[in-house]
Amino acid sequence: MGQDRSDGRIAAPNPIADDGDEYRFCSTCAFGAVCVGRGVDKIALHDLHCLVEHVGPYRAGEAIFRTGDAFTAIYAVRSGTVKTRLVDLEGRELVLGFHLPGELIGLNAIHPEAYPCDAVALDTVEVCRFSFPALATLATRIPEIQQELFRRLSKDIGDNALLAGDYSADERLAAFLVTLGQRYADRGFPVNALHLAMSRGDMANYLRLAAETVSRVLRRFQDHGLIRVDGREVAIVKPAELYALARPILQR
Repeated sequence: MGQDRSDGRIAAPNPIADDGDEYRFCSTCAFGAVCVGRGVDKIALHDLHCLVEHVGPYRAGEAIFRTGDAFTAIYAVRSGTVKTRLVDLEGRELVLGFHLPGELIGLNAIHPEAYPCDAVALDTVEVCRFSFPALATLATRIPEIQQELFRRLSKDIGDNALLAGDYSADERLAAFLVTLGQRYADRGFPVNALHLAMSRGDMANYLRLAAETVSRVLRRFQDHGLIRVDGREVAIVKPAELYALARPILQR
């Protein structure tokens, strides 16, 4: 998966959850590794009435939740890619992030008790819906669940700081590609074969760059042999050199 095809095109990674069964957690479960590490299986969770609700599919452009909706649940992406964003009164969009299978959305709603942003499907998306009261109950039984929530919330804050410095367009885009590859690897997919479900405009918005700048830098990376681009599929050809470009951000 994610390797070059015989026709020379890049084979896209297919980040879709293995559904598991009544005993096994699905392959992209946001909490499966924590529960397994504690020896807690899916059958044990039945007694806590903490069964996860599978929701979807959402089609591209459909909202999983919108700004101001009452906070009742945390969502984990099962398949597809989700964009979080803010839209101001003039209709201008600010992209906050992109979320892959196994990643959580809605953590930033815990304190205000309302979702502070929109979560929108970029392609066909399915999610797991975790009732927050049920999840809080589960955390009293499995402290590692609470620790995992804190860890992911802290990581989200750190990721948001990625764009805070005075970095060049090359550094920003290189860091984006490297970290996206690492996130795919965390989900068990090839680290150097990326599927960009987001548009170039969304990437530019997130990186606080002009869309033409993103396209120009991608072309330059390809001309220098760092990456190979085939539509929305990107193969990282020289990961060490790309990481070197991203180092000022990744090692800040």
